Amino acid sequence: MARPKIAIVVGSTREGRFADNPANWIYELARQRSDIEVELVDLRDYPMPLFDEPASPAWVPSKSEVAQKWQKKVEQFDGFVFTAAEYNRGPTAVLKNALDYAYPQWNKKAAAFVGYGGVGGARAVEQLRLNAVELQMAPIRVGVHIQWAVMSEVMEGKKKLADFDFLNQTGRELLDQLVWWTKALKDARESEAQTAQAA
Repeated sequence: MARPKIAIVVGSTREGRFADNPANWIYELARQRSDIEVELVDLRDYPMPLFDEPASPAWVPSKSEVAQKWQKKVEQFDGFVFTAAEYNRGPTAVLKNALDYAYPQWNKKAAAFVGYGGVGGARAVEQLRLNAVELQMAPIRVGVHIQWAVMSEVMEGKKKLADFDFLNQTGRELLDQLVWWTKALKDARESEAQTAQAA
């Protein structure tokens, strides 16, 4: 059986973003596992306009070619880790926009979040969990929350995220839980598809 494919989605596109730090850190932790394939997916590579389609992609195919490219990319994966900055108690607009530009491609797949910023990005992550449920995803319980004190040391070049043992432990717990749910949902989707073909 093919190993599940996990995407690490870089959820910010602004110049000077901190997002590369948590994305690369969790990517390296994930690469240490032999039971999954992992890929970094950068929203900078998918410059979608603010959502302006006639209807949700749940009902109508998207007209935007970039959105179509994004949907094909999302379709390739079985589970997702999103980096989540917190702006004004919510997630970045570009990440919410990327979620809105797909629908069936998210369905019945697991989602995890690595938050950073005010209160470790917790308020942004809580909103994203609700968005994930509406997209028929399964957001896992464990999340990583990177506080300002840690961010400051990283931004000043004093340390890397991998230097913080508590983050590494939580990151591994996140991946353990994400992989469990990813495998369970992948098996269920494949079983459902086989049943549909046999009908």
